[in-house]
Amino acid sequence: MKSTPITKVMTTDLTTIQGGQRISAAYEIFKHATIHHLPVLDGESQVGVLSSTDILRLAYDVDGTDDRSLESLLDHRFTIDNAMTPDPSSLPDTATVKEAAEILSDGSIHSVIVLERRGGAAEIVTTTELARFLLEQFR
Repeated sequence: MKSTPITKVMTTDLTTIQGGQRISAAYEIFKHATIHHLPVLDGESQVGVLSSTDILRLAYDVDGTDDRSLESLLDHRFTIDNAMTPDPSSLPDTATVKEAAEILSDGSIHSVIVLERRGGAAEIVTTTELARFLLEQFR
C-alpha cells in the first residue's frame, strides 16, 4: 500500500478555471458539480487552486443576498486571483499515495496537484480520494 502509485487514486477528469475568469464562474461550477477544488490556470500554467471553502468564506462576507445578487457582489469585490491559494502543494505523477497522504495529513489543505513529467498539471488528489482508497483496502 505504501508504494501504490498516486495515479491509482487521483481524479482523472480534471475541471479547471482560468485566473482571469469571473469568480461567479467558479461559484457556478461548485454549485452544480460534485467537486470541491479547482486548479487555477494562467493559459496552460498552474498558478493556484480555488476551493469551495474559499468561495464559502467570500459568500459569508456578503451574506443576506439572493443568489443572483450574491454572484454580482462576489464579482465586484473579489477575483479568482485573490481568492485562490497560490502555488499549491504538488507532487510528480511518479509519486506514491503515501507521499500524498503525508502532505494532506496535517489537515491544513485538502488537495495536492499532480504534475505530469512535462511539468504541467495532470490531475488532483484530494482527501476524499485518499479516504476512498483506504476504504477499498478493507474490502
